[in-house]
Formats: sequence, C-alpha cells, structure tokens
Amino acid sequence: MAHIADNARIVHGDGGFGALVRRVSDMLARRRVFKRTYAELSQLSTRELDDLGISRSMISRLAYEAAYGK
Repeated sequence: MAHIADNARIVHGDGGFGALVRRVSDMLARRRVFKRTYAELSQLSTRELDDLGISRSMISRLAYEAAYGK
C-alpha cells in the first residue's frame, strides 16, 4: 500500500521526483539567466558600462543578482 501512495505523490507532484524535476529545472533556468546576463554585460564597451554606472568588476555580481536575487 505504501508503494501506491508513493507513486501517487510522484504523479501528482506533491514531492518526490516531481519536486526534484522542478528544482533542477529552476536551477538550470537561473543558471541560463546568469550566463546570458554575464555575456551581454561583458560585450559592452567600457564607455557603455560607464554610461550605465557599471564597472567591469561589477558584472559578475550583477549577473548573480539578476539570476538569484540579492
């Protein structure tokens, strides 16, 4: 009977495998945001970054905040 309950939880997403899939999916999506933001900011010239009030040393932190929050 416990086996049936475990399968129902997995199918309905109440935890177990469904929750794991959601966490991994969320992690990968956040990583993509970080990489895309980092790449886009890195491609800007120093002058463009200065116009935005961003120094090159801030790019990693800003990309992290964009992906994961503060």
